[in-house]
Amino acid sequence: MAKPKSKSSAPDAAENLAALRARIAERYDSLSNRLQQIAKFVLDHPNDIALETVVVIAERAGVPPSALIRFAQALDYSGFREMQRVFQAPLASRSPSYAERVRGLALDRAEQEEDGPHHFLARFCAASAVALEHIQEVLTPEQLGHAVDLLAKAPQVYVVAQRRSFPVAAYLAYALPHSEKPTHLLDGLGGMLDEQVRSIQSDDALIAISFSPYARETASIVERAAGRGASVIVISDSMVSPISRFASVFFEIKDAEVQGFRSLTASLCLAQTLAVGLAMRSGGK
Repeated sequence: MAKPKSKSSAPDAAENLAALRARIAERYDSLSNRLQQIAKFVLDHPNDIALETVVVIAERAGVPPSALIRFAQALDYSGFREMQRVFQAPLASRSPSYAERVRGLALDRAEQEEDGPHHFLARFCAASAVALEHIQEVLTPEQLGHAVDLLAKAPQVYVVAQRRSFPVAAYLAYALPHSEKPTHLLDGLGGMLDEQVRSIQSDDALIAISFSPYARETASIVERAAGRGASVIVISDSMVSPISRFASVFFEIKDAEVQGFRSLTASLCLAQTLAVGLAMRSGGK
């Protein structure tokens, strides 16, 4: 007689990290505020999760150790150690995480008392180099190819961003028409944002850029565009950002940051890649 299957819904031990990250993002909205705080830390610090003890991770995440166990159980693991093994499996072949490299960069600069514009220029250049290395490692040919496919097929492309993200949208609104692609910047000029969004059709594409603290206007536009059936290309800093769930293609970007001031180096690099990729696709027809 066959042995009955366990009632446990724990994931297969061989589950890869990408699948776990996707499941965290999928369940994020159903988690409590405390568990959402842990989810963000887990997604941003994968090597910390793999290498550190529960006590150290809890301290860095700003939560009690028991909350880490509850988080793992919310993802159908028996305990934190079982989830931790998923993060440990690929570690031997991985480079340091973005957060670790930035932390190392900060330590390298910690002893320097120098101040002034040239000092900050050097720090921004170093931090931007880390950010550029990171996107080259984490963005896949499949992601980029899919995004360019969506842009190429769309009769109209719309671009939206607010506040710090706006320069990326403005660049795309400038660059994409060079490929003879009709492109519209949803800027709400004259209070006409609602009318601009109504123009989005089911076969169009929307590029949305939003970083923490996330703009509610951008989230609203993304939801409406997705509801109309449009393809949505999302550029954001977290898999659990308010707009990531609507993405046809999602790009997670960690831009350079120095003493709370964040650059757009990596985001603009991705924007240029998409614009040039579309130009090459259009030129090859």
